[in-house]
Amino acid sequence: MRILITGAKGQLGMALQSTLTEHHLIPTDLPEFDIVERRNVFALFEEARPELVIHCAAYTNVDGCARDPELAHRVNTLGTQNIALACQKADAPMIHISTNEVFSGDDPAGYEEWMTLSPHNPYGRSKAAAEVAVQTLLNRYYIVRTAWLYSAGGRNFIHAILRAAREKGAIRVVTDEVGNPTNAADLAEAIGRLIATEHYGIYHFVNSGACSRWAFANEILRLAGMEHVINTPILGSEFTRLSWPPPFCALHNRNGAAIGITLRSWQEALADLFQDGVEA
Repeated sequence: MRILITGAKGQLGMALQSTLTEHHLIPTDLPEFDIVERRNVFALFEEARPELVIHCAAYTNVDGCARDPELAHRVNTLGTQNIALACQKADAPMIHISTNEVFSGDDPAGYEEWMTLSPHNPYGRSKAAAEVAVQTLLNRYYIVRTAWLYSAGGRNFIHAILRAAREKGAIRVVTDEVGNPTNAADLAEAIGRLIATEHYGIYHFVNSGACSRWAFANEILRLAGMEHVINTPILGSEFTRLSWPPPFCALHNRNGAAIGITLRSWQEALADLFQDGVEA
């Protein structure tokens, strides 16, 4: 199958290229391909003739989205709309990668796929609007929500914790942000299995189980052999930042499990990452 991947240089985009090797992949990313430029999007689709599109490209800097909500809307909402319109014209199904931040995070029980979107920051609003665009424009789509994505070489929470621990000798991490740490390789494998089913719909693909950022950091330190580093639990209110992610936003994988697609525990996935080696 001819699969076009947007945001191919990102953590998930790279993992998909390593995983979907049986397909003919067409990786695209900035600066050569800008999803905001509709004319360029349509031109690429005419040339590439994709049979499926995996849309990973997004502006994911939460504070940056709060600083410039218009940019967040332009990239995450209008950019996704451009991709969906091109898919409509090409009669190609689309996998849209979304986020747990389309929910408010007010429910400690977490969120299932059918629940009403309730974003509370500009990033979440731009991604929620993108989901609406996909569902409005296409009949054949998968919306895959994930959370706290990481990989060995990407820029993510793991590397931020290890760098801070080495440079400062002690860290302070919030306890009132809860989610699902998710290995990009596991997410890519789940997406590969989903493609084979042609069961269109909304899915929550995250490594199973949930934890706080503080607990996540503790496990990172343990696996890195840095348990001596003091990790002080704090509240988000002790940080000054432009935006804040939803506090209790664990995702539950109900729809994927119903068709036999589940992801292993976040602890096992994280341990495997350290076993394979993590770039500092």
